[in-house]
Amino acid sequence: MAAVDLGTAEWERSKISTQDVNMLKKLGISKKPKALCFPSEESYPTPPMGYRVSFVDHLIRGLSAPIHPFLRGLLFVYGLQLHHLTPNSILHISIFITLCEAFLGVQPNWALWKRIFFCRRNGSPNVAYNIGGVVISVRPTVDYFDVKLPDSVQGWRKKWLYIQEENHGCAEDNIPPFDGAEKIFRRRSWDAEATEEERASTETLMARIHELQNTHGKELSGIQITAYFLRTRVQPLQARKHPLWKYAGDKDVDRLSVNLEVKDLERLVRKISSLSKKDAVPSSCRVTPFSAANPLPENHPDLVSLPPLPEGGEVEERVIVTDDNQEAPSFVNEPVDSRKSAGSSEGTASAQSPPPAVSPKGKRKRNDVEDSGTSKAEEVDPSHQKAAYDPYLESLVTSDDEEEIPTVDVAPRTSTSHTLLASDTLVEGEESSPPQRNVVTTTPPSSPLAPSPKRTRIETIIEPAPQLGSSSTLLLDDPMIKDLIRIGSQFIGYREYASKTEEKLAEANKRADALAQKLEQSEAARKKAELVASEAKAEADEAKAKATSVEELQKKLEDAETALNEHKAAQATREQGILKRLKSQNRRIQDDAIGFLDLTIGLRMCN
Repeated sequence: MAAVDLGTAEWERSKISTQDVNMLKKLGISKKPKALCFPSEESYPTPPMGYRVSFVDHLIRGLSAPIHPFLRGLLFVYGLQLHHLTPNSILHISIFITLCEAFLGVQPNWALWKRIFFCRRNGSPNVAYNIGGVVISVRPTVDYFDVKLPDSVQGWRKKWLYIQEENHGCAEDNIPPFDGAEKIFRRRSWDAEATEEERASTETLMARIHELQNTHGKELSGIQITAYFLRTRVQPLQARKHPLWKYAGDKDVDRLSVNLEVKDLERLVRKISSLSKKDAVPSSCRVTPFSAANPLPENHPDLVSLPPLPEGGEVEERVIVTDDNQEAPSFVNEPVDSRKSAGSSEGTASAQSPPPAVSPKGKRKRNDVEDSGTSKAEEVDPSHQKAAYDPYLESLVTSDDEEEIPTVDVAPRTSTSHTLLASDTLVEGEESSPPQRNVVTTTPPSSPLAPSPKRTRIETIIEPAPQLGSSSTLLLDDPMIKDLIRIGSQFIGYREYASKTEEKLAEANKRADALAQKLEQSEAARKKAELVASEAKAEADEAKAKATSVEELQKKLEDAETALNEHKAAQATREQGILKRLKSQNRRIQDDAIGFLDLTIGLRMCN
């Protein structure tokens, strides 16, 4: 069974914490007035005029508006919107731009990017994600930096917000308009390898990358690059006035904030990587990056390779040609007989069939899995036969790890109890399409491949036939039918969402029962504590009474001591008075004795 595309049902109310808001302030992302707009009660993004939808985990990994031309071209070539990319994919792009500008001394090189990275669908066999539905991964055959990405970024899809477009009056440097229901189409550019010319032009860059990785004592790592662009306070994915090889330190015009404190920087590096608290965060790079203080050497090669921008061509050109330097694939001018399907084993190594070394089947790395279950999807039947050639359909490539060929007008999967019955001619089942002429008759009989049901559905829609009487318009082009199809596709997501909600409700009831039991235990503990408190209060009152008696005794003792001291003072006063009287009496006695003696002496002399 093909995976269900949740579409708009995947969105829910934004849940941004105060900690997230404070982090954005520290990073300087919200320092400008009205730079960010936080959602209120809406469960589906409706950005105001001049704003685009983004995520907290994208912003802390180097994203800011207006976006870098390299990122804008990448989204254009891959046919993606920002919400289609996972946080780890955003970090891959930030590290690549920092590597090119600060350590290779060149603009972000599109040919080098194609040599290192490819895109794959993110999801499970039962669900195809729209938010974070595409993962950017390192090719299994490429020796690249170990970025130490986390296995999953929990809850990032619920932390969406609006960021202001500084140049919302013009298209350049702006983020593509938001469309949360836009389906993700697998394109040839996802697996496109660099051409021989591009490989030759980037050999020096690849050699320099290997040198940065392997120079003894000066090994450069992905964590060092991550910590460097966070430490500079320059957002790699923002359109800037100067590249990082002209970084001027604290006075750089592209800085968003002052230097982060060491603890904040280490916390942020651990948040966006798989480093634990025990792992050390590098405080500097072992290789000195290019900057205004360490300028580029003279005659430094200027290797320019930019991805195509929206102004360079129409949609058909975008999906067929993967970049500016690649010529149109040879299958455009080939007859139908000679073209092989993307899954055919007889196809040669051409632009329409990725070589086995590049195929992501069975070669997923552990650090590429992000916020999803298994990424392996249902295999497509390789025995399908191609019908009349259409350039747009040829751009939507099927591969062994792709779940289903997505098309714009094919009726989405509906439940068996809610099958769309637009007319008696519609076929009831997983997918519905109006009756068309037999597609097998339009295919050359010399083709060795059997007709594919999925290709048949596509051809019946692309090749119009009269429907509903004399009307020449396809049934699925009718606006009412499209609305019914959209509602049917949303119903599946709502049904799955409802089942998940029921599970969450059951878990909530269990938690409520557990909390009720804990509440009863807390109530018993409270009563016991009150009893202990009352006993303690009685003991305290008794002790207080005893303390009062002790205070009275102390007061009586003090009064007795005071009375004793007063008595002693009075006794001393009396003793001093007695001494004075004794002294005065002694003086009188002495005076009387002296006078009597003088009288006696005088009488004797007279005689």
